[in-house]
Amino acid sequence: MPEINDGLSLDGRVAIVTGAGAGLGRAEAVALAKAGAAVVINDLPGAGDEAVDEIKALGGTAVVVAGDVGERATADAMVEAAEKLGGLDVVVNNAGITRDKMIFNMTDDEFDLVTKIHLRGHFLLSRNAASYWRAKHKESGEQVYGSIINTASEASLSGSPGQPNYAAAKAGITALTLSTARSLGRMGVRANAIAPRARTAMTAAVFGEDESGKTVDPYSAEHVAPLVAYLASPAAANITGQLFVVYGGMVALIGAPVVEQRFDTTGDVFDLAELDQQLGGYFEGRDPSVGFAADSVMQLKV
Repeated sequence: MPEINDGLSLDGRVAIVTGAGAGLGRAEAVALAKAGAAVVINDLPGAGDEAVDEIKALGGTAVVVAGDVGERATADAMVEAAEKLGGLDVVVNNAGITRDKMIFNMTDDEFDLVTKIHLRGHFLLSRNAASYWRAKHKESGEQVYGSIINTASEASLSGSPGQPNYAAAKAGITALTLSTARSLGRMGVRANAIAPRARTAMTAAVFGEDESGKTVDPYSAEHVAPLVAYLASPAAANITGQLFVVYGGMVALIGAPVVEQRFDTTGDVFDLAELDQQLGGYFEGRDPSVGFAADSVMQLKV
């Protein structure tokens, strides 16, 4: 492994990466290993072995914990594996699936499965990691080292019409990230979310083939993995509670929503007529497609 500046090094740290058998998760796991971390690779049975072999071939340390991230037992096993490697310092929640349909065609199971793997999966591992760090903090009375990197999506910002399950789960992940950052910050733990544009097996139908002509595909996971390794590093100690869009050599920090307009009743409570006057008047002639969706984010180009 090449030597890395101390502030960027993860030497002696242990990281967990879910869904790390291929695609984005694998690139993230390799990047963390190159920075010096020992890595717990999670994926479904049989899917994580090649990633472990790749990291070991680079001179790193990696083990597999197979299992469904939506199940508590998998989260327990991942933290236990990290402890056997020396502790737990970094969590990268990446595992996910899609079951795309319009809301009027979506089944109960299609909604439940996607929210289970994405949102519940993020929660289970984050909760177990938080419990581990809280115990260490209480034992020593000092701040601990902990970094959580969650995987959100621009689908939750744009309200992608064919992905009500995925968009809802990813919006929940962003909220979970903010809550995690605020609740664990006093212990020294930070939490951030990324919204990557990456060409993987899961997104093949979205991005299609690379026709950019560039040396590195703008949608390659190679553009995302360095940000994950950076957010995991000591150099990013002051970065928490943030959402970043990342792809193609670009990292965009997404700001918090702002109040566009405030409406106040002239009496004690609104009645329908006054609401119609104020809200109706404000929206009269306004383009109905302009709403809470952050469509400007979708216009980010490289």
